[in-house]
Parts: sequence; C-alpha cells; structure tokens
Amino acid sequence: MKNSLFILLTLLIVSCAQPQKQVSKTAILITDANIIDVVKGTVLERQHIVIDSGKIKRISDTIENPEGYLTKINATGKYLIPGLVEMHAHIPQPTSSSKERIEEVLFLYLSNGITTIRGMLGHPYHLELREKAKASNIQSPRIYTSSPSLNGNSIKTKEEAINKITAYQKEGYDFLKIHPGITLEVFDQLVKTANEVGIPFSGHVPVDVGIRHAIESKYASIDHIDGFLEGLVPDSENVNPEDNGFFGYNFTPLADESKIDELVQFANNNNIWIVPTQSLFERWFAPISADELLKDPEMKYMPASTLQNWKQRKAQYTEDNPNFNEAQWQQFNTIRRKLLKKLSGGNRILLGSDAPQLFNVPGFSIHHEINGMVEAGLTPLEILQSGTINPARFFDQEDTFGQIKEGLEADIVLLDSNPLENSKALMQVFGVILQGKLITKEMIDEKLQEIAQNASKN
Repeated sequence: MKNSLFILLTLLIVSCAQPQKQVSKTAILITDANIIDVVKGTVLERQHIVIDSGKIKRISDTIENPEGYLTKINATGKYLIPGLVEMHAHIPQPTSSSKERIEEVLFLYLSNGITTIRGMLGHPYHLELREKAKASNIQSPRIYTSSPSLNGNSIKTKEEAINKITAYQKEGYDFLKIHPGITLEVFDQLVKTANEVGIPFSGHVPVDVGIRHAIESKYASIDHIDGFLEGLVPDSENVNPEDNGFFGYNFTPLADESKIDELVQFANNNNIWIVPTQSLFERWFAPISADELLKDPEMKYMPASTLQNWKQRKAQYTEDNPNFNEAQWQQFNTIRRKLLKKLSGGNRILLGSDAPQLFNVPGFSIHHEINGMVEAGLTPLEILQSGTINPARFFDQEDTFGQIKEGLEADIVLLDSNPLENSKALMQVFGVILQGKLITKEMIDEKLQEIAQNASKN
C-alpha cells in the first residue's frame, strides 16, 4: 500500500513539474468569441481561436495554457465574421494618383472590414500591388485585378480582340473587364479567344450584345445588373438599343415586369453571378442632391478636387438633365430592386458598390450598398453571404477564405453586434485581422485621421 501511494505521489509531482506545451511567440489567441457561420446562418458561442502564420489553427470551446500567448484578444460579446469582399472595387491608377494615395485607398477598404477586393479597371501597376499584398509588403486587402478596359474603342476589330485578350492573359490579369461599345461580332470573338486561352470575363453588357446573348456567353459576372431592364422590353416595341440611356433608364416605361421571372431563371440556369452596385443608382443616379450626399461623414477621406468633380458630374446626370424625371426614376429603381430580389433567389449575388465612384467612398460605400439590398428585401444572411462565402465560391477559393474555419487564412472582422440580426452591425468594426495580423480600432481611427488630413490638402 505504501509503495502504491509513493508511486502515485511521484507521478503527480512529475506531472506538475512538466512544462506547459510551448506556444508560438507569433500566435494570437482570441477568447470568448461568437463566431458567425456564414453558410448555416448560426452563431457558435464563446469560442477560442488560435491564429498563427496567417492561418486559423484551432477553434475550440476550451484552450490550453492561455497564459502562454503573447497576443490575446478578449472578444467577449463580440461577433466574428470572415473578412468581407468588395467585388466591384477600383484601385486608383499611378497616372492619376500618388503611391501614397493609392495605399490610402487600399486602407479605406480595410477600415471597413474588407480584406479582399476585385479591382474592375486594371493597370500593370495593379499586378505589382497584387503581389505586394500577397506578400504582406503593403497593408492592403487581397487583390484580384481585371485587365485594362475592353470597349468599343480599345477593340474595334476581331484581330484587336484576339491580340489584347491573349496578351492580358499572358500578363497575368485575373479576368477581362468588359465595357460598353463592343460590337456583336467583336464580342463573339472576345468570348471565343477568352475560352481558348482560359481567362474569364466580367462587367457591362454592350447594347449590341444584349442580355440574353450575354448570359448565353457565360459571363463570370454581370455587374450593375446591366442589360436586364432592356431585356424586359418586348420586341414589339422596336426600340433602338442605343437609346437605352443610363442602364436602361430611358426604356423604363416600356419594361414588361412579367418577363422578370423568365429572365432571372435564364441567368440562374447559366450560373451567372450578379454584382448589383445598387448604391450607384440610389446615390449618383438618384433624386438626391449632391450637397446632401456631401454631408456624409466619410466624404472627408476624399480630396476636395474629387468631391467637386463628383458634384459636377452628378448635376450632368440628374440636377441639370431635362430628361431626368423623379417619377420615372422611382419606377426604374423599383424594377431594379425587383430584379435584385429575384436574382438573390439563386444565391449568386456578390457584394459590390463600385468605389471610388461618384459619392461612393472606398470601404464605406458597401454600407450604402447593403442598405439598397435591405430595401430590395434581402435578408441579413443573404447579404453576409454575398460578401463572404459567395465570393470564395466565385473564385473557387473556399479552401482559402470566406469562412471562419480551421486551416483557412486568418482574415477576420470583429464586430460589436450580431450581423445576422441587423446588417447595420457590419458598420460596427471593433478590429480587423488581415493575414493573421491585428489592426485594432485605435489603429484604424488613427490612420483614418491621417487620411482625412491629407485629403483636406488636395
């Protein structure tokens, strides 16, 4: 009996003397977090997350040796979501902006929890930025970048289409950007060449192409819900497609809304993703004055020269435009919202606001976009999915980002309240983790103050 007691005491002493499991000095521990499952729309409460080397290493309701972590984040009462994706972003070009300003724009996205952007007007410099962001050499969201614009001026012939598309694919652009003006013949050559060299294409629907042919041609995404309103006009109206106006606005009185279901089903059957950019149509092209929009607090992050340009351009489209009619705009926007709501039924909506575009400040504009989605009838979960798991599926990167899951990259947003209950929670950013590195609310506020000061000088 004495021998047995001696052995037991010896084992206990040895066990207590053993050092705790070594914790990596670079590891981050997040404690007591509420994790949003963006696939199921549920909350996993009071979880502990270990992050190291830019990856989510462990998620558990218990944690060993919490004292061993040099960096700890108390997330009690906080809600964690995957980093958001802005699917219709613009990165300034070096021909018009300084290196410092470009990096400020990239931070504006980050400040609102956007950890991935899809740049929609490419430039060779953006390829460099993409690699710098990947290597964490600049503080920037992950970047996907389009080619330079393909439009009626840049590709007037089939030969030009072949040459440019082949070159852009070799240069490493992630996809092609389609703008208006391309003829049907050249567009079909574009599609043929893109398929041959293996590069997707996204963007506008040229009027000579039309929405149904565009859908059949397998766009990766159609942005702005472009071409859909025109697609509701009966053939019997014999309209000239060139007379469509701003995204079909001129054809609003002719639109047959009974055609919406058929057109939406056609898009879903062809696996077309949609980036609505609804905020453009409820801010820039809308019966709200520029002076009212300029009161938004985020405008202080844009140079005064930019704001003046936005004011002048808005006036050209609405305030000083004799063809702009508020009642027709209401009908136009109602149709857009119906299209957006119906298209969301296929769960192929991607969050995108088109920033920096008129009165859309990078990062902040997604909240205006989200307001438009709410008004169209989308649920908080559908909206959250449009900016997280849906983009991951679009890029075929579900094993990289889009969820808070072991093994995925540690791009995480900490929020003060539950975004499944109210989408406005996405505005309440407590902190951002980018590639495993913490950007605190204090750091965000300090950088934003610096950006505002710089903007006031220009």
